Amino acid sequence: MHPLLDISPDLQDAVAAGHPIVALESTIIAHGMPWPRNVETALAVEKTVREHGALPATIALLDGKCRVGLSSREIERLASTPDVWKASVRDIPYVIARGIPGATTVAATLRIAAMAGIRVFVTGGIGGVHRGAQQTMDISADLTELSKSSATVVSAGVKSILDIGLTLEALETLGVPVVTLGQNDFPSFYSTHSGHTSPLRVDSLEEIARLMHTKWSLGIEGAILLANPLPPEQGVPVEKIESLLTEALREADKQQIKGKKLTPFLLKSIAQGSNGESLDTNIALVLHNATTGAQLAGQYAVLAKNLPPHQR
Repeated sequence: MHPLLDISPDLQDAVAAGHPIVALESTIIAHGMPWPRNVETALAVEKTVREHGALPATIALLDGKCRVGLSSREIERLASTPDVWKASVRDIPYVIARGIPGATTVAATLRIAAMAGIRVFVTGGIGGVHRGAQQTMDISADLTELSKSSATVVSAGVKSILDIGLTLEALETLGVPVVTLGQNDFPSFYSTHSGHTSPLRVDSLEEIARLMHTKWSLGIEGAILLANPLPPEQGVPVEKIESLLTEALREADKQQIKGKKLTPFLLKSIAQGSNGESLDTNIALVLHNATTGAQLAGQYAVLAKNLPPHQR
């Protein structure tokens, strides 16, 4: 293990034994939701992972280390401390060198999870190509990291504030398998459907586990993106989200909000415009993904049990 990688003792033992583990990001705690729902959601997600047979491994940058496995007190610290750094991969050295707290994005969490030997990572939705990227070149580092770090990312698809079509094109170019569970249509985060056909489809977690093993045993590095649609009754209609998003983008442009501040601003604006409905849906989809991710980790652990460590 790298000296700057600090894994809790129970998770170290679980990795060595090949037990099911699910990595969890921390940006959703510090930047994705308001207090106190952020800490409530983070603890509920960890509980859901445990209830479905896996160990949760929430990841963050704390006290000059890449921390894998946080205590409830540390989760509350991230949730309540102002100005926690929103850390992508490029920020990891800066944040660690300065010893400041950092909440990890999808990209940073994926990198650290892979370093720790964790093969399943649960999030809400991934970043991607922003709308208007032809002019701004605003493209999330999540995409390039998906092409490098080997884990399966369980999500509700691409965040609906992004250009989903261009994001799928970028993932194809980067060689990242994009698979939707149980349907042909790719989901759009808050909604079950997006109008875009999923590049690949599977109908069971056993199929995904086999795909994981096959990909990495062939020596093909990089992640698998598993899109896990919400049940339709829990989602928000695409038309409603698009209307709220159009207004939020207009206001962001007016206030000149850009870069890493844009996504939290848009999500907050949509939550306010929907009277909290989008936030409730966000929490529901993260819990739904946590259930799926824990079950997948269990399936993969069974498959990988007889493999040598370097192939797991």
